Amino acid sequence: MRTIAMATAGVVLLLGCSGVGDEVAKKAEDELVEEVDRQIDQEYEVTYEVTGDKADFIEFNAGGGDASDPQFETVDDPELPWRKTVKLRGIEAPTVLPVLVDADEASGGRLTCRILHDGKKLAEKSGAGAVSAAGCVAVSPIAQ
Repeated sequence: MRTIAMATAGVVLLLGCSGVGDEVAKKAEDELVEEVDRQIDQEYEVTYEVTGDKADFIEFNAGGGDASDPQFETVDDPELPWRKTVKLRGIEAPTVLPVLVDADEASGGRLTCRILHDGKKLAEKSGAGAVSAAGCVAVSPIAQ
């Protein structure tokens, strides 16, 4: 997205300072639209990880949707540690939400989630208690 912002600023500066004609402005606009389309269609993979003693369910962005209407899937009573790699596209936000509703007093119901991309941690969060929801949401690596 920084590329888009820089390209837009460059077009505005070019047109404002030099009085360049409509043909150059049209070409710059076409290039900008092409770059936005490329970034929106670009695919990337993330891996979700959930650790802890127990989770009642895990919801996660499974891909197949888009940034304004992501497709979520739910895994009931998953075995922990849990790990899932999904393919997302464009600016679609990687999201994983493990939930434990009825925590055991002894364990405290601790949950941790992580989102990884190319071996780098995009997000990590932990939670504990009677209603534990350690949700992780990250910015798409395409938008960074």
